[in-house]
Amino acid sequence: MLNLPKNVWILTACLALFMSLSVFMLFVGGIIGSVLAPSTSLSTLPIATIVVGTAVSIIPAIRLMSIFGRKKVFLGACLYTILLIGLCIFSIINESFFLFSFASFCLGGTVAVMQQFRFAAIESVELEQRPLATAIVLLGGLISAYLGTEIATLGIDYFETDFAGSFLILALLFVIAFILMCFFKPAEKFKEQINKSTRPLRNIIKQGSFIVAVCAATTGYVVMSFVMTATPVSMHVMDGFSLDHTKFVLQSHVIAMFLPSLFTAYIVKYLGLTRMMILGILLLFVSIFTAYLSHALSNYWFSLVLLGLGWNFLFIGGTNLLPLSYNE
Repeated sequence: MLNLPKNVWILTACLALFMSLSVFMLFVGGIIGSVLAPSTSLSTLPIATIVVGTAVSIIPAIRLMSIFGRKKVFLGACLYTILLIGLCIFSIINESFFLFSFASFCLGGTVAVMQQFRFAAIESVELEQRPLATAIVLLGGLISAYLGTEIATLGIDYFETDFAGSFLILALLFVIAFILMCFFKPAEKFKEQINKSTRPLRNIIKQGSFIVAVCAATTGYVVMSFVMTATPVSMHVMDGFSLDHTKFVLQSHVIAMFLPSLFTAYIVKYLGLTRMMILGILLLFVSIFTAYLSHALSNYWFSLVLLGLGWNFLFIGGTNLLPLSYNE
C-alpha cells in the first residue's frame, strides 16, 4: 500500500476535500431549500440540480481534460468552485431560492471533475494495483463524512444568515485542495491516450463491458441520490429529528459508502466484479425496504448504511470494469 505513487495520495486528500462539498450540500441543501423555497415541494430542488449538473458536466469535463490535461482542469475546478460558493453565500443572504438552485446546478461541474479522480489514480499505477488505487482514493470519502457535516454545523452561526459562515469554511477547503493539486503530476498513460487516435464513442458504448459498467454505476448513483437526497429534509424538517441526529445518520451513510474500500480489492479478487455488483444490488433492495417500513431513527440509520454499502459495491465494480472498454 505504501508503494503507491504520490499521485494516489494527493488524489485521496483532494477527494476528501472535494467530496466534502457533496456531503455538505446533501446535509444543508434541502434544509436551506425548505426555508427559501416558495413551496415545500421544491425543498430538495437545490440537491436535485447538483445531480443534473453533474450528469450534463461529465462529458464536457472529460473533453476539457483531453485538451488541457487533468492537472489544469483539476486546478481550474478549485477556483471555479470557490467562485460558486461565493454565489451560494450571496443567494442565501438575499434569500434567492432560484439563484441558490442555479449555483447548486453549477456545482455539479465540480462533482463531475471529482469523478475523474479515481481514473487519474488508475492511470498512475500498474494494472494489478488498479483496484487498490481506486479503493485508497475513495477512502478520502471517509474524511469527507466528517468534514462536510461538521463545517456545516460549525459555521451555522458565524453570521446573521444561517450557514453563510459554513459556506465560507467550505471555500477554504478548496483553497487547500488547490495547493495540494499543484503537486499532482499527470500520468504518461493519460498523455499517450490523448495523443493517439481514439476509437469512436459509438464503438465503445456498444461493448458489453461498457454497458454493464455504466448500468452498475448509474443504478447505484440513482438509487442512492433518490434516498439520501430526501433523508435530511424527511428527518429534520418533516419528522423533527435534531440536526445532530440527522448529521449522525448522514455521517454513517458516507462512512458506509467508503469504508468498504479498505476491503473491496480483496472482494474483487475472491468474488469477482460480477458477483460483487449483484451483492450491491441486493443491498440496495434491502435498504429501500427498510426505509419503507418505518420513519424511526433506527430505520433511517440502517437504511442509509445499507444504501452506502450497496453503492460502494456497484461503484467500485463499475469503475474497474469501465477501463476495459477503451484503449485496451
